Amino acid sequence: MAEDAIPRRGFLKGAGAAGAAAATVLGGRPEPARAQTPVAEAAAETTASEAYLTLTAIEAAFLSAAYDTFIPADKLSPSGTDCGLVTYMDRQLAGAWGGGARLYRSGPFVQGKPEHGYQLPLTPREYFSAGIKAANAWTRKTYGKDFDRLAPAERDAALKTIEAGKAEFADFNARQFFEALYQSAMEGFFADPIYGGNRNKVSWRMVGYPGLPATYANKALEYRGKKVVIEPQSIADFS
Repeated sequence: MAEDAIPRRGFLKGAGAAGAAAATVLGGRPEPARAQTPVAEAAAETTASEAYLTLTAIEAAFLSAAYDTFIPADKLSPSGTDCGLVTYMDRQLAGAWGGGARLYRSGPFVQGKPEHGYQLPLTPREYFSAGIKAANAWTRKTYGKDFDRLAPAERDAALKTIEAGKAEFADFNARQFFEALYQSAMEGFFADPIYGGNRNKVSWRMVGYPGLPATYANKALEYRGKKVVIEPQSIADFS
């Protein structure tokens, strides 16, 4: 990846941070159908054995391009898409969380502070849909293409502009959308593989996390100051 790309070490450092998510409802007509891009094709190949539960082709292509920018394929791991992040997010958005099952959405909805948390009528599913539409509209205006059609260096530059809050999203907070997008990447990459991401426990192996059960007190002295090389186990291994 280019030197000015979002560094993987920055992604790992942010693994413990929670991203805020806030937006306002966007109107507008549906986007026209289009031919699949290489990113969309790659996402489709990665999930050839399963259909997306809720993501449209355009949404899946956007997420695939964003996750591959956050997590490029290198000696540490496969790309974010190949690690299953799009599948993870699709399942989350299709489930109770995506439908806003535990969110209070009856208003009033006023401008709040970051510490107030989510203050909008949108469900997470609606929020990501609106955010992706706003991001693609901005990249079309700025670069002449949807986000997933940009070259890797352009995607990197676009995400940095969005992260800094300098991207002009119509009636939408670009920086908070970036934070929610970045948070979803961290969750999908490090979560238990049973949820769709972290395929083959690649991130756990990378950082030396043994997975479940976390009962390795008898090995504490053996691995003190060393990388843990225990074969990680997920929830599915005990099912």
